[in-house]
Amino acid sequence: MDDLEKAILIMFDETSNVDSNLKLKANEYCDKVKAESAICSVCVEKLCFSNMVQVQFWCLQTLHEIIRVRYPWMSVDEKYFIRNSVFSIVCLEGIDENHALRILRCPAFIKNKLAQVLVTLIYLDYPLNWPSVFVDFLSHLRKGPVVIDMFCRVLNTLDDELISMDYPRTPEEVTAAGRIKDAIRQQCVSPIVGAWYDILSMYKNSDQELCASVLDAMRRYISWIDIGLVVNDVILPLLFELTLVDGLLEQLRGAAAGCLLAVVSKRMDHQAKLTLLQSLQISRVFGLVAAEDSDSDLVAKVASLLTGYAVEVLECFKRLSSEDSKSNSLELLNEVLPSVFYVLQKCELDSAFSIVQFLSGYVATMKSLSPLTEKQLLHLSQILEVIHAQICYDPVYRHNLDILDKIGREEEGRMVEFRKDLLVLLRSVGRVAPDVTQLFIRSSIVSAAASSSDRNVEEVEASLTLFFAYGESISDEVLRNGSGLIGELVTMLLSTRFSCHSNRLVALIYLETIFRYIKAVQENSQFIHFVLAAFLDERGIHHPNINVSRRASYLFMRVVKLLKVKFVPYIETILTSLQDTVARFTSSNFASDELSGSEDGSHIFEAIGLLIGMEDVPLEKQSDYLSSLLKPLCQQVEAVLMNAKALIPEEAAAKITTIQQIIMAINALSKGFNERLVTTSRPAIGLMFKQTLDVLLQVLVAFPKIEPLRTKVLSFIHRMVETLGASVFPYLPKALEQLLEESEPKEMVGFLVLLNQLICKFSTSVHGILEDVFPTIASRIFSIIPRDSIPSGPGTNIEEIRELQELQRIVYTFLHVITTHDLSSIFLSPKSRSYLEPMMQLLLNTSCNHKDILVRKACVQIFIKLIKDWCARPSGEEKVPGFQSFIMEGFATNCCLYSVLDKSFELHDANTLILLGEIVVAQKVMYEQFGQDFLVHFVSKGILTAHCPQDLAEQYCQKLQGSDIKALKSFYQSLIESLRVQQNGSLVFR
Repeated sequence: MDDLEKAILIMFDETSNVDSNLKLKANEYCDKVKAESAICSVCVEKLCFSNMVQVQFWCLQTLHEIIRVRYPWMSVDEKYFIRNSVFSIVCLEGIDENHALRILRCPAFIKNKLAQVLVTLIYLDYPLNWPSVFVDFLSHLRKGPVVIDMFCRVLNTLDDELISMDYPRTPEEVTAAGRIKDAIRQQCVSPIVGAWYDILSMYKNSDQELCASVLDAMRRYISWIDIGLVVNDVILPLLFELTLVDGLLEQLRGAAAGCLLAVVSKRMDHQAKLTLLQSLQISRVFGLVAAEDSDSDLVAKVASLLTGYAVEVLECFKRLSSEDSKSNSLELLNEVLPSVFYVLQKCELDSAFSIVQFLSGYVATMKSLSPLTEKQLLHLSQILEVIHAQICYDPVYRHNLDILDKIGREEEGRMVEFRKDLLVLLRSVGRVAPDVTQLFIRSSIVSAAASSSDRNVEEVEASLTLFFAYGESISDEVLRNGSGLIGELVTMLLSTRFSCHSNRLVALIYLETIFRYIKAVQENSQFIHFVLAAFLDERGIHHPNINVSRRASYLFMRVVKLLKVKFVPYIETILTSLQDTVARFTSSNFASDELSGSEDGSHIFEAIGLLIGMEDVPLEKQSDYLSSLLKPLCQQVEAVLMNAKALIPEEAAAKITTIQQIIMAINALSKGFNERLVTTSRPAIGLMFKQTLDVLLQVLVAFPKIEPLRTKVLSFIHRMVETLGASVFPYLPKALEQLLEESEPKEMVGFLVLLNQLICKFSTSVHGILEDVFPTIASRIFSIIPRDSIPSGPGTNIEEIRELQELQRIVYTFLHVITTHDLSSIFLSPKSRSYLEPMMQLLLNTSCNHKDILVRKACVQIFIKLIKDWCARPSGEEKVPGFQSFIMEGFATNCCLYSVLDKSFELHDANTLILLGEIVVAQKVMYEQFGQDFLVHFVSKGILTAHCPQDLAEQYCQKLQGSDIKALKSFYQSLIESLRVQQNGSLVFR
C-alpha cells in the first residue's frame, strides 16, 4: 500500500479512530497528487490494480473532476489515453480482463461512478471526436451480463445527466443533448433497439434483473426515438409477454409495463395516437390489477399504465373533431375506466394524485356532452364511490383522532391535504350530474347510519364530508328553495341520529354540515326545532368532547345571527338548556388551558346576547333575562374584589382566571345589544350595562399589574363605547386614569387604540377628556420611543423592537386621528404646549426618513391639516408663533424637496407616488396660506440651491399658482427627476 492509498483510506475513514489533523493532512496530500500532470495515469493504474473500493471511488471521482475541468485543454494524446482507458475498463477491452472484471463486479456505486465518467466523455466528444463509442460498445455486449449491465448504466446515466427534461438544464446542456440524440438517431438507434431485443430474448428466464435494467433504459429512450422501432410485430408482443406472464420477476414485469406506458405517452399527431392506442389492445393487462397483491410494485406500475392510457385517450377525444374519432375515443375510455376506478379504490398507490387529475379532466369533458348516456352517468356514480372510499380515515387512527393527540393531529392534517383534490372532483361531478350526486350522498348517509360495522365511524364521517363539500357548489337559491332531493337530504341530516355521534370527527362534520345548509332552514320553519335540538343536545353544545362543545357554541352563535327572529318563541327553552353551560364557563374550576384559541366557549354568551338583545323580545322579559345573567356575574366579581388584598398567590391566580372568564362572557353578551336600544328605546337595559362597567372598572384598581385582566377590561370598554354611545362619558375619566397607570409599549398601544375609537366615534365631543390625558400620553411617548430611529441589529431584543415599532405606528395614527377630527387645539393647551416642539420635530423627521411610506404619508397629512388650522390669519396675528417659520424652513425644504430628491424615494413605486401627491398638496396649501413668502423662500432656498435651471423654477411657480393640482404633481415629478440628473453631489440630502 503506497502513501496515496493510505491517504485515501484515512480521508474516507468514518470511525472516530483517526485524528482530525491527520485527516486534514491526508486531504491535503490527495489534493497535491490531483494537481500533478500525470494524475490520469495514476488513477487508471490504481483503478486496475487496487482492491480497495475507497481507492477506486477516489480515482473515479478524480477522473470525473479532471475531465470536467481540464479536458478541453488537454493534448490529443491525453484525451485518447483517458477515453481508451475508461472504455477498456467498461467493455473489458485490451487490458487484463481479470483486473477489469474486478471493477465491474464492485458495488453499484463504483459502477455508477464509472458510467458517469464515460458519460462525461460522451458529453464532451460525441459524435465529433469520438463517433464510434456506441457502435463499439454494442460489439462488446456479447461478453455477457457484466458488460450489458454497464451498457444499461451508461444509457441511464446519459439520460439522468443530460437528456431527461425532468431536471433543470443549462442552455449548453440542452444543446449537447440535442446533438447527442440526433447523432444516435442517425447512427445507431436501430442496432441499440435490436440489442435490447436480443438481450431480453436471451436472458428473460435466466437473468431477469438484467432484463429489468434493459427495459428501464428502453423506457427512457422511447420518448425520443422512432416509435416504429418499438411498436412493431417483434418488440411490442415481447413487452406484453413480459408484463403478463405469471412467474416472472415482479421487477421485470413492472419494467415492461413502464415501457408500454412510454409507448402510450409518446407525443405524436392525435389521430395517429388514437390508431396506436386502438392497436395496443390494452384490455390484456386489466386483469393484473385484480390478480396481484394490491400493494405490489407491479400493480402500481400497471395502474400508472392504465392511467396514462386513459389520459391519452381522453386527450384524443378532446382534440379530434370527427364523429368516428370521438366515438372510438369514448369506446376506449368506457373500456378502461372500470379498471382505473378499481385501482384507485382498492390499491395503495403513489399515482393516486395523477388518477384524480385524470378523473377531473374526464368530468370536465362530460360538461360538453348533453345529455349524458346511461354508461357515462354510471361512470360518474363510480367516481363518487371512488371519492367516498378514498376520503375515509383508516380505523387504526380512530382513537388518536378522537382524543386528538400528536398522531391524531398529524393524520388529520394529512387527510385535510389529501382530500382537497378529491373534494374538488366531487363538486365537479355535482355540477355535471347533480341528481346522481345527491342520490349517491343520500344512499351513502342511509347506508352509513344503518351500518354497525367496525368502519361505521369512518363511513359516517366520509358521507357527511361529501354532503358538506357538495354544499359549496349549490346556489343560495337552491338552498333556500329546499325542495326536491336537497330538501330531502337536509331533512335526513337533521333527523338522523348516528350511533357514533360521540366521536369527535363525526360530531364536528355533522354540525359543520348543518351550518353549511342553514339557508335551507331560513325559508323552511319546520326545520327550526331540529336545528335547535342538534345544537343544544349531546350532539352539539352538550357534547362530552370540549372541542366539539366549543365549536358547537361558535356555530350556534352564527346560526342565531341568521335565524334569531325565528328563535324568539324558543328563547325560554334555549336559555334553560344553556344554564349549565353558562354556569360552567364562569366557574372557578373551568380549566384555563381550555380557554386557548379563538373558540374559547364565550360564543355561547354572544348567541344569548343576540337572542335577548332583539326589540322583538318584550322589555320586561328582556330585563329579566339580562339581569339574571349580569347580576350573578357582577356579584362574583365584587366578591373577589372585596377580598383581593387578602388572597394568597395561588388563590389570586384562580380568582383572576375566573374574572377573566366573566369579563369575556359579559363582553360577548353585550354584542347582541345595539346603541339605539340601550340608550333610546330601552334605557333601563343601558343602565344595567353601565352598572356592570362600573363594577368591572374596579378590577383595574384591585389588580393594576395583571396584564391579561387589563386587556379584557380594555376590550369591554371598547365594547361599551359602541353599545352605550355618549352615555359612556362619565365612566371614561376613571377608566383612562387606571389604564394610564402602566406605560409598557404594549399597554400604550391598547390605550391609544381606545382613544382613536373615541375620537372617531365622538369627534370634538371628547375634547375635554383628550385635553386632560394628552400631556401624560405625550410624556410617556417621548420617554419610550427614540427620537431618531428604533435600534436594531445584534444584541437587541426582537420582541421589544416589534412592540416599539407597533407603538410608533399607532402613535402616528393617533396624531393623524386628532388632527383630522378638528382636535388640533389639544396640542396648544397650556399643559400640552411644552410637547409641541418635540412633537413637530418627531413628525418632521418621520415625514422625511421613515422606512414605511404610508407612515410618512400620514405625517405629511398631519402637517397639511395643522397648516390649515393654525396658519389662517383673520386678525393678522400668528395663532402659533414660530409655526410658519418652522413649516417653511423645516418641513417645506426638508420633506417636500430634499427627501424627494433622495434616491431612496422610489418614483416607480405606487405608494411612493401617493406620498408625492400629498407632498404636492402640502405645497399648494402652504402657498394658499403663506402666499409669496412661501414661493420666494421655497424657490430661492430650496429649488435653486438644488441646481435647478431658472426656466424650470419659473415653470414651477406658474404651475403652483395655477388651479390644476394634477398638472402640478406631474410637473413636480418630472422636475425632481431632472434635478436628480443635474445634481452634482454638492447638495446634502438630509
